[in-house]
Amino acid sequence: MSKVLIIGAGGVANVVAKKCAQNSEDYSELLIATRTKSKADKIASEIKGIPVHTAKVDADHASEVAAIIRDFKPRLVMNIALPYQDLAIMDACLETGVDYLDTANYEPKDVAKFEYSWQWAYQDRFRDAGIMALLGSGFDPGQTNVYTAWLKKHHFDRMDTLDIVDCNNGDHGKAFATNFNPEINIREITQNGRFWENGAWHEIPALSIKADIDYPEVATRGSYVLFHEELESLVKHFPELRRARFWMTFGDNYIKHLTVLQNVGMTRIDPVKFNGVDIVPLEFLKALLPPPDSLGEGYSGKTCIGCQVTGVKDGAPKTGFVYNVCDHAECFQEVGGQAIAYTTGVPAMLGGALMLRGTWRRAGVVNMEEMDPDPFMEEIGKWGLPWKYLEGASAQLV
Repeated sequence: MSKVLIIGAGGVANVVAKKCAQNSEDYSELLIATRTKSKADKIASEIKGIPVHTAKVDADHASEVAAIIRDFKPRLVMNIALPYQDLAIMDACLETGVDYLDTANYEPKDVAKFEYSWQWAYQDRFRDAGIMALLGSGFDPGQTNVYTAWLKKHHFDRMDTLDIVDCNNGDHGKAFATNFNPEINIREITQNGRFWENGAWHEIPALSIKADIDYPEVATRGSYVLFHEELESLVKHFPELRRARFWMTFGDNYIKHLTVLQNVGMTRIDPVKFNGVDIVPLEFLKALLPPPDSLGEGYSGKTCIGCQVTGVKDGAPKTGFVYNVCDHAECFQEVGGQAIAYTTGVPAMLGGALMLRGTWRRAGVVNMEEMDPDPFMEEIGKWGLPWKYLEGASAQLV
């Protein structure tokens, strides 16, 4: 059993903390640290079974994070804060010699761009310090990376194409809301899309490639090609892939609202003058939108997220699809959160548990697909994210 520091107190951190408490064999004591301590206090008050403490920290500053690490002495720091803060928290872990885990890769606050280069640059320092940084231990990235590694290990001699598909067929009843941090969500969707094909990245205008995809057990939904961070690591670690794409569903109403907001400048991330004060329009919009952690109650419907691979096994062409279906209402009943937060938080807890046990262990900076997928796949179902595997015609979604 181990003491663990969780940085962040949003919807995903709520799930992570409560799932860690369910897994008292690996997690003996938690400290939830965040800028707004009252949010951490609320999560802590809802957890029974293991000690949970709270603290105030500004994770933009590595010195503050390092001070809390020295005081609490955790074996692992779980970064469930904003991607802008990844590097500061990694610096704190290096300073204190403690393992690190996150769910999303770094992006600078003033540029709508995310890639692993900044975090991969820490490889030598983490390796030399003998500590591990597990990157992207959410669902996508995270569980989708493990799915891909599992498909390669057990079902394909060669993978030719990879399509990661992400459907949220839920209804939260709001006119317009984002299921995770609005800044991160809107920056991700409004930037140009990218996909990998024939050894190169191909950039496309945002939401310009669409296809109807039949998501098993859920619905047929219009889906759009986006760039998503796991593509970058997966084509690096599986260079055989001829093509790799990421698809996500968006309803017509969501796109209509987003288009209007873009057209009037509300998605801008550069400061503008208002009454003599600099404000960032997207940050102001975030203050107007429903907080993602408020969407759980009354949220109906399901998500379906998975990986479709085409390739060759024993000399014959083959298609395989591995996926999870998650129910919003069931998630709220269990942890008081919606399925988007749940599907991110549960893999973070399990990734951390595998690190604490030493099952996943490598000094340096590591993406999920670099680890043996079997321990994760064998256990993730019992924590709430069971998976299914389809083959042949039934697996041909894209």
